[in-house]
Amino acid sequence: MSESRHHKQLEIEHTDDMIDYISNLPDCVLHRILSFLPTKEVVKASVSSKRWKNMWTSVPSLDFDDTLLYTSEVDCQHSRESTSFINFVERILRLRDASTIEKFRLSCRVWFNSPRICSWISSAIMHNVRELDLCIFAEDSSIIPQSLFDCKSLVILKIEMDCVIEIPPRVSFPCLKTLHLSLVTFPNDDSTEKLFSSCVVLEELVLLDCDCANLKNFTLSSLTLQRLTIDDLPVYEPNGCKIKIEAKNLTYLEYIGYLSNDIFLSNVLSLVKASIHIPILHGRQKEVGCRAVDLLKGLQNVVFLKVSNRTMECLIFAGGMLDRFPVFPKLTHLVLTMELGNYTFKAFIDFLCSCPNLQSINLFEGFDRCMRLGASDLIWLLVPICISQSLKALTFKNFHADDSEICFLKCVLKYARVLEKMDVWWCKTESRDLKKRKDVRKELELEIIEKGSAACIINFS
Repeated sequence: MSESRHHKQLEIEHTDDMIDYISNLPDCVLHRILSFLPTKEVVKASVSSKRWKNMWTSVPSLDFDDTLLYTSEVDCQHSRESTSFINFVERILRLRDASTIEKFRLSCRVWFNSPRICSWISSAIMHNVRELDLCIFAEDSSIIPQSLFDCKSLVILKIEMDCVIEIPPRVSFPCLKTLHLSLVTFPNDDSTEKLFSSCVVLEELVLLDCDCANLKNFTLSSLTLQRLTIDDLPVYEPNGCKIKIEAKNLTYLEYIGYLSNDIFLSNVLSLVKASIHIPILHGRQKEVGCRAVDLLKGLQNVVFLKVSNRTMECLIFAGGMLDRFPVFPKLTHLVLTMELGNYTFKAFIDFLCSCPNLQSINLFEGFDRCMRLGASDLIWLLVPICISQSLKALTFKNFHADDSEICFLKCVLKYARVLEKMDVWWCKTESRDLKKRKDVRKELELEIIEKGSAACIINFS
């Protein structure tokens, strides 16, 4: 028993030594440490030392989250937990000193009171907040104070709210570089254009499940935008809006959605990387296919492109629009993130014909097990120029050693004149069959020997 007490005493003394050591650090370092803790824990830490007593009143990061209220079985509007949360937030903001708030995060998923929440956000704005992160499950736009839209200090703004954003007559975000909007509904064309045009130094824009039903013909124009991510809602409106994106310094684009709207990229000259995923909506294949071609036309300067198999499937239904399909002269790296099947393989080959300088192909999920491909198929009568003249690396994952897969790899080896490396990744079910692995390797290496070139290296993983 005495030994246990001795160990406990040593632990207490060690903890006290650590607190004293940390307490001797400069304020800026202490603030940095405290900024990684939830605000509730920061306040608790203040009782550990006299040096820390008032430190929490100037901590640069405030994080308020009512998630703990989920455990309450009574009406949260009147529960003791709700009252405690309200009092805690208001006490922290009331006793806060005049220092700048670097980051203010407010998550209200259970409890709502528009005037109080609005006043808390206003308090953060008055403290020249630089990063504001709001996640509020309330369909009340009055929660957002008008002063937010004229905040000179904001650098990062994130809003997740299922409501219409009411844009005031005056909007100014002179320092805003990052804007994330989730679930919001845009009011109309003019107000929405005003919102984005006021972000004069915007570099990153993320739109997640935003509602464009009120928009008809909207233009997003920015000279500073570098990264754009759009994740669309599955809207079943017969006629969507037209969205035009003008961003000559855009380097990264990610689109995930059903193309419920027409999206046109204009003057996107600096695009380096793009990722496109378009699921198929049955009954709208032709419409979505045509919109997919319009979207891809704007990617002519892209260097690295990731597309899903469904995107390739869209092209099948584009019909005559493929005759006007663009050439991608700068595209050197292509990644397909879903399986290629009988219906999409031709679209894949047609797409390769538009990529004359492609150097790398990554088939992330390989072929569908129902794939039927032979060396004498008519599809090989016109081998894409990129395979014969520029392809240097091929990655084939989820490999089963099916006849169609082996045929494809042998044809690539046959026609690819400058191929340097072929990486084949076995699927988990086949990877332990050592005899099959040896036979396939021998068969593919024989193709290299018959070609009269030993420059290509085949790696199996």
